[in-house]
Amino acid sequence: MYIGIILAVILFIYFAMRGVSIFLAAIICTLLVVVTNGLPLDKSIFDYFAFGPLGAFSFAGKFFLLFVMGALFGRVTGESGAASSIAVALVNKLGAQKVLWITVLAASILTYGGVVVFVVIFAMYPLGLKLLKEANVPKRLFVAAFALGSATYTLSALPGTPSIQNVIASVSLKTDLFAAGGWGIFAAVIMFTLGMMYLENQRKKAINNNEGFSPNERDMALISSEQHSDLPHWTKAIIPLVIVIGTIILPRLLTLAGYSAAEGSIVYYALKQPLLWPSIALLFGILTTVIIFPKLHKNTLIMLGKGADDAIIPLMATAVVIGFGSVVTKTEGFISLSQWLLSLDLNPLVSIFVSVSLMSAIVGSSTGGLQIFLSSMSQSYIDKGVEPEMLHRIATMASGGFDSLPHCGAVVAVLAIAGLTHKEGYKDIGIITVVIPVFATIATIITYSIFSTQI
Repeated sequence: MYIGIILAVILFIYFAMRGVSIFLAAIICTLLVVVTNGLPLDKSIFDYFAFGPLGAFSFAGKFFLLFVMGALFGRVTGESGAASSIAVALVNKLGAQKVLWITVLAASILTYGGVVVFVVIFAMYPLGLKLLKEANVPKRLFVAAFALGSATYTLSALPGTPSIQNVIASVSLKTDLFAAGGWGIFAAVIMFTLGMMYLENQRKKAINNNEGFSPNERDMALISSEQHSDLPHWTKAIIPLVIVIGTIILPRLLTLAGYSAAEGSIVYYALKQPLLWPSIALLFGILTTVIIFPKLHKNTLIMLGKGADDAIIPLMATAVVIGFGSVVTKTEGFISLSQWLLSLDLNPLVSIFVSVSLMSAIVGSSTGGLQIFLSSMSQSYIDKGVEPEMLHRIATMASGGFDSLPHCGAVVAVLAIAGLTHKEGYKDIGIITVVIPVFATIATIITYSIFSTQI
């Protein structure tokens, strides 16, 4: 009953490590699940995979605007030099020897501000190479530091983040982006602290082992060509990020100031539009960037058009992974597994963690795993008495753990950009994006359970 699913997941991981297109891998693995589980071919392809509630194109249509706005904001931030300016300011403040700290902080600022991961790595990589060369730090640690800053706490834990994972949970559970924010901050502190401890420990080991910076030909070309003489001042560069974050938290600030969420108010609108509101925030950031940076005034529409194109591959890559997961959810094996997980005599939050982790591991995507869980199982936990806000935060954090197995599309892409193989770079990424987030989520569940029983 489970053999087809297990084989499909193993094949998915194999394809990822061999560099096979995520689109082709998703189709082949979907067909393998269909054949081995005796699912109807036509319904599996056109309903479950494509247009059903969890279908690839259903997801793509629902989240199209958010992906486009994120990609547009990333494009204008990169083209204006704002992203590099923030990174350079951190270099000037901390010094090149703090390359790992600089990478983590810059990636955190940019991704929490709404810049998509793929844009951040492209914007930071050339500068990172120069710092790595000066500090003689291995590239594998730069990639791991980037993963810590962009794919852990800003992805799933910090309250208010416009990440797609936080938005998906908000839309599904009708919570806001700040759900269980205190516990999210608690987990974020654990992730950051343990992550930096690991990175610094590995940096010292590399020094002792005479392991240093080893660039390839493409790296050397980037090092020699990248210039930072015409970058805007960091105080100007950070304005669009402040606009995006400020817009997202505005409804919460108004609520704290005593404004009611009466129908027709901005607070009411923001709470009722958890998918559209972050898109509006990103739009304000885009407009602000275009207005304050004159270099963007030439061929603005062409530049924005390229930004919109940037959204298509990440959107569709995520969508087909979700489509694969949608087919998996229709198998008898998945249905019985879901029922078994719900029947276990476990703390409900532990059960949520196990369920979301399993879904994310199967599809190699935090977005896909979270979407599948929320659509198929979340209501059962609410019926058991789990608060939607805590369900939101734990499920979101759990999705950002076992999603980062070797077949994760983001892992494959980042390693490819850095010119590293899985053998060279995955161990550090795995510890940063799998081991540490899983530990932080479990620690949060245990601490929350202790405090809730004492109240």
